[in-house]
Amino acid sequence: MSSIKTVTLPDGTLVPALGQGTWYMGDDKHREQEEITTLQRGIELGLTLIDTAEMYGNGRSELLIGKAIKGLRDKLFLVSKVYPHNAGGRNLVNSCEASLKRLGTDYLDLYLLHWRGQIPYEETVRGMEALIQAGKIKRWGVSNLDDEDMQDLLSVRGGSKCAVNQVLYHLGSRGIEYELLPWQRQHGIPTMAYCPLAQAGALQGDLTADSAVKQVAQEHGVDPYQILLAWCIRHDDIIAIPKASSVAHVESNANAANIVLTAAQRDLLDQAFPAPDYPVPLDIV
Repeated sequence: MSSIKTVTLPDGTLVPALGQGTWYMGDDKHREQEEITTLQRGIELGLTLIDTAEMYGNGRSELLIGKAIKGLRDKLFLVSKVYPHNAGGRNLVNSCEASLKRLGTDYLDLYLLHWRGQIPYEETVRGMEALIQAGKIKRWGVSNLDDEDMQDLLSVRGGSKCAVNQVLYHLGSRGIEYELLPWQRQHGIPTMAYCPLAQAGALQGDLTADSAVKQVAQEHGVDPYQILLAWCIRHDDIIAIPKASSVAHVESNANAANIVLTAAQRDLLDQAFPAPDYPVPLDIV
């Protein structure tokens, strides 16, 4: 297994700073074996955090992962997400148990509220803590919550036990750096970045065509996509979960984990893609 940079969760657990995203995986039967092989290769390379959701392909992503991780569960940090309308009462238990069954495991390392819905945080937190007590999950967190949402969450009993907030974040979408990221750092809550290769967000498209990104990639002798990933995890409290479409792709992702950008290179990228100096709405996909 390769040595991958790690991030420390609030309870002291170490997780790889680069994991594997699985949105749209499992949707195409003709690609099933390639996707399984890609996930398994990623695990071999140390990308042992795998992120999914009950929403992804209506469970097809979880089913695919279940096939890929047989015999490998003890090496993994498995993350799944619950729909907001299922995030309370018996529905929360049922959703969790259905995800566990599809994944072929008896527990999740991290279970996330996919986005804020109508169910009060108090009920969701109470249900998540009950799932921990039942041994079905190790810890819980949230996704797609902005700073006001996070403040509301931490105002309820048990809300401070939130382990992570998963949000869209990449070089071309830096809105969280104005308020949300500093707030989470103040409260010791790491950030999990989805779409770290700029597949969506305020500024999307081919960021690898930018001259600054290409220059930094050339200086390191790597692919521009690897620079986007290295930039995303440049701090010690951010986890990125890129999806890989092939073995070559996941190998490229893994190699990005140990690229260290110099101060001059970070400055160059900041000039090309400056962080906003005013509040902007949270980017969501």
